Amino acid sequence: MLERFRVGRTKAGLDDMNSSPIHNTPCLPDRTARETNRATCAGFTLIELLTVLAVVSVLMAILLPAIGKARSTAKSSTCMARLRQWGLGTHLYAMDASGCLPGDGAPNGWSTANAWYADLPPMLGMPPYHAEGAWRTNAMAPLGHPLWFCPSNPRRSNGHLLFHYALNRFVNGSGRDSRRRRLEDVGEPSRVVWLFDNGQRAAVAGPGNLHRTLHRGAANLLMLDGGVRRHTGSATGALGHPDTVLWEAP
Repeated sequence: MLERFRVGRTKAGLDDMNSSPIHNTPCLPDRTARETNRATCAGFTLIELLTVLAVVSVLMAILLPAIGKARSTAKSSTCMARLRQWGLGTHLYAMDASGCLPGDGAPNGWSTANAWYADLPPMLGMPPYHAEGAWRTNAMAPLGHPLWFCPSNPRRSNGHLLFHYALNRFVNGSGRDSRRRRLEDVGEPSRVVWLFDNGQRAAVAGPGNLHRTLHRGAANLLMLDGGVRRHTGSATGALGHPDTVLWEAP
């Protein structure tokens, strides 16, 4: 009898516990968990976003000039490499022409012989200027062989001609003094300008056509010995000053 009473009481107690509103209420997250969930859903604040934007702006201000300088340096290096190719062509021509330099040719680019732009290209495996495409007289036409062009020079044809590199007219002489000189007869060839960055379009010109600011305040010069210089100084030079360049060959 006593055992039956204990079993009945135990079952009743279990039923009361299961029917209690406390045990029927689902478990709720504690206060810390609720606050964590609320913070996660909130995302960035306005101050945080403004801080990120400020940091990005500072980084862009630092990196953009460096990128621009690197791009300009790369273009200048390409220009120098192309001038060296013209120097190689000049020396190859002189070897085949008993040591003589090529003639200047007409400044307007019309010469088909006895002109640097007609005689040197075949030495480099490319057609002479007069056999090039429509880019010579058409500013909208695709450009031709890369050696004719400086990547930093945006100048295009004026409808008549286009030369990114001009020959120094004082080496072979000009007018009545014009003559084809022998390379070995030129004094200080490492200082004598042969081809240079052209600020205009003529094929043959003097220091007045030098494009002094084409490469971040400088111009590239091909010297008669085949070397290339980045020139930032005066357009003229004199004997006895090794850092200056010479336009009139001694």
